[in-house]
Amino acid sequence: MGKINIPYGKQTISEQDIQAVVDVLRSDWLTQGPSVERFERAVADYCGVNCAVAVNSATSALHIACLAAGLGGGDILWTSPISFVASANCARYCGADVDFVDIDPDTCTMSVEELEKKLVEAEKTGRLPKVVVPVHFAGQSCDMERIAALGEHYGFTVIEDAAHAIGGRYRGQLIGNCRYSAMTVFSFHPVKLITTGEGGMVVSRSEELCSRLVRLRSHGITRDPAEFTFQSHGPWYYEQIELGFNYRMTDIQAALGCSQLLRLDANVARRHELVARYRQAFADLPIRFLSQDSDCYSAYHLFVVMLDCDLIATQREELAAKLRADGIASNVHYIPIHLQPYYRQYGFRPGDFPKAEEYYRHALTLPLYPAMTDAQQQHVIDVFRRVIG
Repeated sequence: MGKINIPYGKQTISEQDIQAVVDVLRSDWLTQGPSVERFERAVADYCGVNCAVAVNSATSALHIACLAAGLGGGDILWTSPISFVASANCARYCGADVDFVDIDPDTCTMSVEELEKKLVEAEKTGRLPKVVVPVHFAGQSCDMERIAALGEHYGFTVIEDAAHAIGGRYRGQLIGNCRYSAMTVFSFHPVKLITTGEGGMVVSRSEELCSRLVRLRSHGITRDPAEFTFQSHGPWYYEQIELGFNYRMTDIQAALGCSQLLRLDANVARRHELVARYRQAFADLPIRFLSQDSDCYSAYHLFVVMLDCDLIATQREELAAKLRADGIASNVHYIPIHLQPYYRQYGFRPGDFPKAEEYYRHALTLPLYPAMTDAQQQHVIDVFRRVIG
C-alpha cells in the first residue's frame, strides 16, 4: 500500500499562526484569558452578530446550543441523516429524541419539501420538533429562509450546523449571521475551513442565549451579581446556578483561531479555484457533482463526486484502494446516521430515508484543501481519470 502524500483534507499553518501560539505560551494566560474573548469578538464581527461563545469542539457547541434552546426529555430534534453523528447526538445528550429529514439529492442538504411534508404529519400526531438542525453540507447553506418560515409557523427553534461552512454565504450574507436561526455552530477541527486544533463556536444575535451558553460551557457558574441567589461573600464569589460542563477553549487554541481567521476568505477563494479545476477536468466522466444553489456561495469544505456505478467498471472500494496506492486519500461523507447501530436501536431501518441512502451508495470525497498545489491536484486528476476506467 502506497504512502499517503495527498490527504483528503489538511490544516494550513503559517509562521504567523505559530508566532500567535508562541506569544500566548509566553504570556500569563493559557486559558480563560484575553485571547478567547478576542477570538469570539473577531468571529462575531466577521459574521455580523452580537456575540460568540468559543468551546472545545463543535460537538460541545451543538450540545449547549440545544440546551440553551430548551431541548430536554420528551422533546424531539430533527436533523439531516447525511452528517457526522454529532448533529444527532446533541439531542441525545439532552435526553431528547431524534428524527431525520431526507436530503435534496442534488445538494445533499436538508430537503425543504421533505421537511414540510414531515411537519404536516407531525402536527397531526402532536410530535412536532422542538429543534431543527439543518446541516450546511460540504460548505453550502441549506435554504434557510424557507426553513425559518416553517420554524415560525410550526414553533421550532432553528440551530444551523455550519461545521462545514464558515466563510460561505447565503443570499449574499455570511453564514453565521443568524438572520434565519437562533444560533449557528462552527467547527475548527484541522480539516475544516480554519482550525484551532480542536474547537467550536456558537454565534447568535441574542445576548440572552449567549449569556446562558457562557454559563453552560463553564460548569453552570456565574460571577454576575445580577444572577446571584445569595449575597456575595467578596470579590472571589461565584454561584453555580445550573448544571454545566467544562467545554472551555484555551487561549492557545483561540490565538491560533484569531490568526487563521485572517486568511479565511482567501482560503475559501482558493478552494473555489481548485473545485473549478476538478469540475472542468472531470466533465466528461461518468460522475455527477453536487449542485450549487445560485443563492449560495459555498465554503467548499468538501469536494464530493457521485459515482455512476452502472458505468464505472471500478467499484468504489476498489477505486479508493487504487487512489491510495498512488498516495491519494479519499473518504466518504457520510454513512447515514440512522443506519448506525446506536440509532437502529430506536427503530430506524434501511429504507427510512431513501435519498440519503442512495447518496451514500455513490458518494466519494476527493482531496481539497487550500495548501494543495496545482501539481498535487493534477496528480489527483490524472490518477482518478486512469483508475475510474
